[in-house]
Amino acid sequence: MIVVMAAKGYPGKYRNGSEINGLDAAGAVDGVVVFHAGTTLAEGKVVASGGRVLGVTAIGKDVREAQARAYAAVDLIDWSEGFCRRDIGWRAVKR
Repeated sequence: MIVVMAAKGYPGKYRNGSEINGLDAAGAVDGVVVFHAGTTLAEGKVVASGGRVLGVTAIGKDVREAQARAYAAVDLIDWSEGFCRRDIGWRAVKR
């Protein structure tokens, strides 16, 4: 399951250059890999450089576990200018 973290304002106007922290902690969650889509390094810091910025990807024994892991990782990411939907996977979990 992938939860996309986007820049506030996306798909409209958004600000580039906001710092993103907590990526190591998020990537350390069991079954999680954080893919970068709209990031860059600026002075040794990871900063946003696009609208759809991170893909927080998780696997689990079932969809419910993958969803829980993905959102646990999202919650460890410290990015004041970012957001994500909180309903990803709900249809599959409901089944």
